[in-house]
Amino acid sequence: MPHIPVSPHLPGITGLLEYRQDTAEPIRALTQLILRGPGTLTFAEREMIATVVSQANECQFCTAAHAAVTDVLLGESETCELIRADVESAPISEKMKSLLQIAKQTQRGGQYVTESAISRAKNAGATDLEIHDTVLIAALFCLYNKYVDGLGTALPDDPVYFQHLGERIAVSYGRRPEGYEKPLV
Repeated sequence: MPHIPVSPHLPGITGLLEYRQDTAEPIRALTQLILRGPGTLTFAEREMIATVVSQANECQFCTAAHAAVTDVLLGESETCELIRADVESAPISEKMKSLLQIAKQTQRGGQYVTESAISRAKNAGATDLEIHDTVLIAALFCLYNKYVDGLGTALPDDPVYFQHLGERIAVSYGRRPEGYEKPLV
């Protein structure tokens, strides 16, 4: 049960963003910029980072939401499932494996990001911008995960919710123009 009064038909971060729309606006803008703005990581790769960090933080809502977005962007669900099970054996590039390890280290705490992890990423072809963006996405999702779980938000009653959310977020992190008076599903 949420620790503050949020609309029961808006689980997870959506209810929190609607509760405080003045803070939601810059949160949405920052997320849109980092996850959909210019950069050399694909949108799916950025969502993989969000998923791995959310899973490490044990944030069920964000893990399910960003896994759904990753699946939509990849057009399949097997890759994300395999990444969640074991990054190192997943069918992704060595560069992406190394960046996901940096994301996991960042999730644990910034001081845990090692020189060897950075070297591994650079040796696998990661640019300084990609390393920067990986750490930024990981740090951002630590904040979001704590926001969602710290206020005790609910999970949706219908797991199909995440499929619809994933389809919407794959396009934009902006607020729906029609608002959220009606449930997503």
